Amino acid sequence: MTERIYIFKRFERFWHWSQALLIMFMMTTGFEVHGLYTLFGFENAVGFHTTAAWALITLWIFAIFWHFTTGEWKQYIPTLDKADAMLKYYLTGIFTHAEHPFRQTTLTKHNPLQRLAYLGVKLIINPLLWFSGLLYLFYSSWNAWGIGWLSLEWVATLHVIGAFMMLVFFIAHVYLATAGHTPTSHIKAMITGWEELD
Repeated sequence: MTERIYIFKRFERFWHWSQALLIMFMMTTGFEVHGLYTLFGFENAVGFHTTAAWALITLWIFAIFWHFTTGEWKQYIPTLDKADAMLKYYLTGIFTHAEHPFRQTTLTKHNPLQRLAYLGVKLIINPLLWFSGLLYLFYSSWNAWGIGWLSLEWVATLHVIGAFMMLVFFIAHVYLATAGHTPTSHIKAMITGWEELD
C-alpha cells in the first residue's frame, strides 16, 4: 500500500528543472569552450555560457530568497542521525531490496546524506563556480580592483574544478533519482510535487 504526500512546492519544482536545464546547457557550452567538440562555434559557446551563467545566478538569488522567506533552508541543516544507515543502504541495501532507512515527510524532505550533499553544493560548489566565473568574466577589471596579482590560469583551473565537481554531483543525483520504490517515482515527485511512499 502506498501513501501520497505533498513534498515539493511549485517554486521548488520550477527551480529544480530550470537549474538542471541551465547546468546541462552550461556543461555543453563549457566543454565546447575547452575545445572538446564544435557545436555552436567558440564565440557563440562563450556568449551562450555567459548568458546562461547570468540566468543561473539570477535563479540562485531567487532560490536563496525563497528558502529563507519560507523557512525551507531548514531542510539543509546537516545531521548524522541515520547517516550510516543511509550509506549502508546506498552501498548495498539498494541492490538487495532492503527497507529504506529514511521516511520522507513535508518537514524532512531529505535524508542525512542528501542534506550533506546539497549543503556541499550550496556552500562549496556553487560559490566556487560563482566567484571563479565572475572573476574570469571580469578579468579586464582586476587591476582596477587591486587584484591584478591573481593568476588567470588559477582562476580558470578553479572554475574547471568546480565544473567537474558539479558534473560528479549531477551524475550521482540522476542515478539516485532512480532509487525510489520505482525507478521513476522520485522523478515523478519532482514533476507533480507528490511523493508516493510505501
